[in-house]
Amino acid sequence: MVNANTQLAAQSSHPLVAIVDDEESVRAATDGLIRSIGYRAESFASAEAFLVAERLQEIRCLILDVKLGGMDGLALQERLAMDNLRIPIIFITAHWNEPMRARALRRGAVDFLRKPFSETALLKAIDSALQASPHQP
Repeated sequence: MVNANTQLAAQSSHPLVAIVDDEESVRAATDGLIRSIGYRAESFASAEAFLVAERLQEIRCLILDVKLGGMDGLALQERLAMDNLRIPIIFITAHWNEPMRARALRRGAVDFLRKPFSETALLKAIDSALQASPHQP
């Protein structure tokens, strides 16, 4: 029988991917996809909820919607940079525009995907983000 400490150690060896999106269906689908490939996932309905998460230092990749109620995704990207939290970000959005995309990428985003995006595109972006993560195991 595997004890609780062994389970926690095994779980913590898998990357933690955070999802911030105000659409519950997007959070649920993305969470399921991430877990299906063996990663841990944690979902948040707002940037503000993400910022008070207990495990911010563990997050190796952030999938972030641009348009959110309250603080938007681009403002969260700036806040993380100001707080010196270097989490690779994949932006997702239904509100595409090139200046917004260029701004996000210029500020260090790994990718900028237009909704609806394919699972393949998201998985490729997650792979790139995890390779860029400063918290590699």
